[in-house]
Amino acid sequence: MGRFEQVHPHRRPGAGSQEEILADDAAHEVESPKPRRVRLPRSVVFSAILAAMLGLLAGVGAFTFGYGKGWSYLSNDPQTCVNCHVMQDHYDSWQNSSHRHVAVCNDCHLPHHPLGKWITKGDNGFFHSLAFTLGDFHEPIQIKPRNRRVTQGTCLHCHEQTVHEMQATDVAGEAPSCVHCHADVGHAHR
Repeated sequence: MGRFEQVHPHRRPGAGSQEEILADDAAHEVESPKPRRVRLPRSVVFSAILAAMLGLLAGVGAFTFGYGKGWSYLSNDPQTCVNCHVMQDHYDSWQNSSHRHVAVCNDCHLPHHPLGKWITKGDNGFFHSLAFTLGDFHEPIQIKPRNRRVTQGTCLHCHEQTVHEMQATDVAGEAPSCVHCHADVGHAHR
């Protein structure tokens, strides 16, 4: 087979002008099949999106944990509390208090039961981080009712021998808060 027949198999040699041959070629061109799109199952797409979102969340969490000195919150060091500037006055007042030599922040602000301690620490850590990140907190910082109950429980735990027989109750059957009368014990001159 000659060169002409290879390039133009449907034409005879010498039949028509070059324009006619090209027009005839275009009419006889065979369309190549379109590439077939591969459609991924929804579960694969969903899994990939979920993995990307979890990876982003883990990355942001790891960065925030490092930037915010998160590891320090696993300790019992009172200096940890002043990682947040709003706690500086509380730390300074604790340093001037009668409890400075016998109790640190965790002794008064976390339950003494190991499970309760870590649950409260995690709960407070999350909500403190959220509030400080969003700037959604009262300044000076205020203790929440739940944490006030924890603090009351730690007072009673440490001073059990002293207070076990003098737990007065009011008309509603509630015991008065220790810090109502002893406000300067943990944080002096606030």
